[in-house]
Amino acid sequence: MGKTAAEKIFSSHAGKSLKSNDVAVCKVDFCFSQDGTSSLVIDALEKFSGSIKSPKRYAQFIDHSAPAPNVGVAKVHAQMRKFSSENHNLLFDVECGISHQLVIEEGFAYPGVLILGADSHTSTCGTLGAIGAGVGSTDLAVVLVTGKNWFKVPSTYKIVINGELPRGVFSKDVILYIIHKLTANGATYKCVEFSGGTIDKFSLESRLTITNMSIEFGAKCGFIAPDKKVFNYLKKIGVKKYKPVYSDSDCIYEKVVEIDISGLSPYVARPHTVDNGVPVEKIEGTLINQAYIGTCTNGRLEDLKIAAKILNGKKIHPEIKLFVAPASKRIFYSALKQGVIKILVEAGAIILPCGCGPCVGTHQGVPADDEVTISTANRNFKGRMGNPKSFIFLASPATVAASSIAGKITDPRKYLS
Repeated sequence: MGKTAAEKIFSSHAGKSLKSNDVAVCKVDFCFSQDGTSSLVIDALEKFSGSIKSPKRYAQFIDHSAPAPNVGVAKVHAQMRKFSSENHNLLFDVECGISHQLVIEEGFAYPGVLILGADSHTSTCGTLGAIGAGVGSTDLAVVLVTGKNWFKVPSTYKIVINGELPRGVFSKDVILYIIHKLTANGATYKCVEFSGGTIDKFSLESRLTITNMSIEFGAKCGFIAPDKKVFNYLKKIGVKKYKPVYSDSDCIYEKVVEIDISGLSPYVARPHTVDNGVPVEKIEGTLINQAYIGTCTNGRLEDLKIAAKILNGKKIHPEIKLFVAPASKRIFYSALKQGVIKILVEAGAIILPCGCGPCVGTHQGVPADDEVTISTANRNFKGRMGNPKSFIFLASPATVAASSIAGKITDPRKYLS
């Protein structure tokens, strides 16, 4: 009987044959934490009285509250810098960008590796044929000391997505639709393997949005079989040694879901859950107070270009604030060189430092009571952006850009030829 890609990757890291639901201790190739979790990792390490086994396989990212918004966070950042200096692990400081984007850009993720992050959206790196999973800070500290941790091998759901992408519909709309269809706990502790003609046609950046949000319907990890787009990207960034892993044709999937997106409209998730989605037509006209384009879900160059295409020659509604946060410094530089930043600024957008920005609600862009935000982020729970008395709608960069012009939730197809 064949194996799924997840079963193969966990088997290779355990040094023995595993199948779904087996429990085993596995070697971890790379791990990381961010400024919301690193302090807890450091505290756990002190309790273990351990040292880092492989410092160059551990990175800390200052991205969630960057630059520091208060003294407490500044102390955490200082603690991280001191720890990195003493232990010689990797540190990506303020303005480098978001951990999940940098894990891709820096070549830490590639086919066949097992990555753990003290952040739930570690599933993002599954676009490159890796297994990436979020864990708690104590679990991460265990990996730092031993290089290993225990795992229950997840069974795999296969989601096959086919159909021509309609005008005004992007990968964000597709994943919001899938989450609505399967519900917020529809794939709890599963590896979700995405495939099909639509996935094949998606750019690498579009695929990253898909695997990033697999956690939003409960998945342990998201996975896309690596292809030429992945191989070409890895060659471009200098990653040469890797072994692609694929599911066998006779493997057993716990569930197979087939989706045709040919008739899909731009999709929007309403407050206060990600699976509370509807076609944009059903809520068009809902007034908004601010808009946000960025995050580890949609802060890439492709996303900024989509927004710029809609905003070019237009102005943000005078009563609306549009925040834009590139996911990394490289993305910011590329957008600057290509004139994308100029278009956004001239339209009235506010460019924020590269990082998580308003998404986590610790500083930039906190909405007031009863204010409505439309965002490209991955979560819209109460208080997610810092105020439980506000309301968050999730949408694609196109829908967010169009809505920022109109001052209300708007179908982006009106602005796309």
